[in-house]
Amino acid sequence: MRALHTAATGMMAQELNVQVISNNIANMRTTGYKRQRAEFQDLLYEHVRRVGTQTSDQGNILPVGVDIGSGVKTVGTPRIMTQGTPLSTGRDLDVAIRGEGFFKIQLPDGTYAYTRDGSFEKDNQGRIVTAQGYLVQPGLTIPTNATSITINSQGQVSVTIPGTTTAQVLGQITLTRFINKAGLQPVGDNLFVETTASGTPTDGTATVDGLGDLLQQNLEQANVEAVTEISDLIAAQRAYEMNAKVISATDTMLQTSTNMLRS
Repeated sequence: MRALHTAATGMMAQELNVQVISNNIANMRTTGYKRQRAEFQDLLYEHVRRVGTQTSDQGNILPVGVDIGSGVKTVGTPRIMTQGTPLSTGRDLDVAIRGEGFFKIQLPDGTYAYTRDGSFEKDNQGRIVTAQGYLVQPGLTIPTNATSITINSQGQVSVTIPGTTTAQVLGQITLTRFINKAGLQPVGDNLFVETTASGTPTDGTATVDGLGDLLQQNLEQANVEAVTEISDLIAAQRAYEMNAKVISATDTMLQTSTNMLRS
């Protein structure tokens, strides 16, 4: 019976759904994480009686057809790029984005990646880097004798040097935006890379041309909601169980048919 295959596709789809949900839950405390969801579509149909066909010489039209589906398929696991809640940390190099945009990060091979994770550090040269040591663009260096660091809402970085009365401006952290940010490819370490689907990156200044602003001494939390994930998990589990029952019922029907033929 084709019901065995159809129910099997349902079980595989819900298994993937649970995997996506479990990854969301695992990253509830990951800075700047954006939740995913699984999206499904039905598979091809066998048209036993095609709707709209003529049923008589007098021109009668079949009002409904007989279409037998073959199951479900996964078509994507898009990210939901909604804003996460800023969380105060008190660290000068923690920066949250409120609104549109990503931090631009230079990787060791010279290419660029993008992130919403603003938990920055200083390397042994005083440069602003990510937790993995990747250089935050445009590559600013904090003097070793700086006593304080200020990052304003537009990303301008200033430091206070002993013996001076005015702050010294080092430069400006830029933001990058994409036409389709859901089309970015995740590569781990809270980083995304550009793809054909995302469109080309556009660099700009925070608060300008629709880009968000920056909030120093804060980090953007994951946009994962525990209640939503748990309810989705329960629904996925129930759907998996129903497909398993279909397989069990189909197997029983096949056994009954086999026994009847043998008798």
